[in-house]
Amino acid sequence: MTQVTGQFVDIFTEKIYPAEVTIKDGVIHSITSLDTPPASLPYILPGFIDAHVHIESSLLIPSEFARLAVVHGTIATVSDPHEIANVCGLPGVEFMIRNGSAVPFYFNFGAPSCVPATTFETAGAALDVDKVEELLKKPEIKYLSEMMNFPGVLHKDPEVMAKIAAAHRLGKPVDGHAPGLRGEQARAYIDAGITTDHECFTAEEALDKLRYGMKILIREGSAARNFDALAPLLNDHADNMMLCSDDKHPDSLLLGHIDQLCARAVAGGTPLFKVLKAACLNPVEHYKLDSGLLRVGDPADFILVEDLKNFKVLKTFIKGQLVAENGVSKIASVTAPAPINNFNATAKNPADFAYLLDKWGEQENVEQVYVIEALDGQLITNKQIVPLQDLDPKDGLLQSNPSKDILKIVVVNRYNPAPVAKSFIKNFGLRRGAIASSVAHDSHNIVAVGVDDESICRAVNLVIQHKGGLSCVDPGGAGLVLPLPVGGLMSPDDGFHIAEAYTAIDHMAKELGSQLRAPFMTLSFMALLVIPHLKLSDLGLFDGDGFRLY
Repeated sequence: MTQVTGQFVDIFTEKIYPAEVTIKDGVIHSITSLDTPPASLPYILPGFIDAHVHIESSLLIPSEFARLAVVHGTIATVSDPHEIANVCGLPGVEFMIRNGSAVPFYFNFGAPSCVPATTFETAGAALDVDKVEELLKKPEIKYLSEMMNFPGVLHKDPEVMAKIAAAHRLGKPVDGHAPGLRGEQARAYIDAGITTDHECFTAEEALDKLRYGMKILIREGSAARNFDALAPLLNDHADNMMLCSDDKHPDSLLLGHIDQLCARAVAGGTPLFKVLKAACLNPVEHYKLDSGLLRVGDPADFILVEDLKNFKVLKTFIKGQLVAENGVSKIASVTAPAPINNFNATAKNPADFAYLLDKWGEQENVEQVYVIEALDGQLITNKQIVPLQDLDPKDGLLQSNPSKDILKIVVVNRYNPAPVAKSFIKNFGLRRGAIASSVAHDSHNIVAVGVDDESICRAVNLVIQHKGGLSCVDPGGAGLVLPLPVGGLMSPDDGFHIAEAYTAIDHMAKELGSQLRAPFMTLSFMALLVIPHLKLSDLGLFDGDGFRLY
């Protein structure tokens, strides 16, 4: 038996008292209150749970994600393998389950509901109703992943409704994705049996959905940051809220996870037990997870923290095993699995990225063009209309104009030979060079932003050369690349080393002028068609409001 002594934090009774927790065979055997406790005890509380995350966005395979996450007291994730599914289909999801099971951590995977996410882009795979139901029958699959096709729900698309019905039939909850949906449309979406949403970016939107019975996840990731807008709602709605990161790059995972959100919420005045309900209890109860909640008979999954303000994690236990201590992960790297991928792009030439003026439209005397406006800290984009002269037209070509922070953005089909899709974007801030990525939600074609066609071509070709990765090039120097051979999304290498490599390439992008907090994470969402308002797919410029290609 193992004994752990500390100030016991009981979320169910909302009491804190000194106690000794006895662990036997990975299970909590007893919890004994102490009359004369030792001085300076740490606090014992259930481990933190990220209630919605795409592991792939960490650029790490699940086993390496776990090594970083446990340092911050995270014992479990509700993980949507939507990204690898869009690239590799069922084998991709099975890869995630298999690799995740190799380490002591609770990866609670969902069955991706929207592969491909839309018909307006080229993906590497498709999961129809039969394949989704096949996944839902697996015990490792806890829920139907976010239903991004909210127009399909509102219009009762037969395949969309069949996937939701399969989840209901098998007793598994359905995750939502309904950015900006309000009023009767929100009610109709929720009435279809969809139980959560992590896409709210205003308190008003979240309150609308809470009133209709939906659970709201407060998201704070590397790009989408909604904590400040939504955290005050915890005071009145803690029973129906959870915390999540959605997408988190390895450098920010190295610094913190759900522990940071707990500290911010408490510092903002939210009562402790309301915060812990969202961070520890609600995900377990909503998704019927197997992880323990500090009760006799539960798996011994808990953490020791220094205090209940900063939540500095001293130790993390999973099934009674010490998996992290004082900032050091105790989980060993597993043997690197054989990479799974789907990558068929071939090297490009600068001419492939030229934007011919007459391709903007069939109308004559075009005087204005659409420009995507990226927003730091948000997945949504704005649609701007700018004068043609802002794009410095020369010899029948439209050019980037760094002086007005209008740069060329391209999407290259990674699955099949096809013309390059091109448009323009604001707020990336590059003064020279280009950045590119094969992490490009949701179909994960290659997306790049740059100042000139030669730099864009070099950046794209670096990604193609490695069959996936992030790249950054300076026209006056060598390019930098972070290879991602697993699906063009993840590296099988040591997670702490990948975090360092990501920090270096992120720094280089900022040296080229970008003032975005996370330029590569922001770049990865510029082809995400299911988030308004203006995006670019490999098939062309997309109107997220009208849900159509221009």
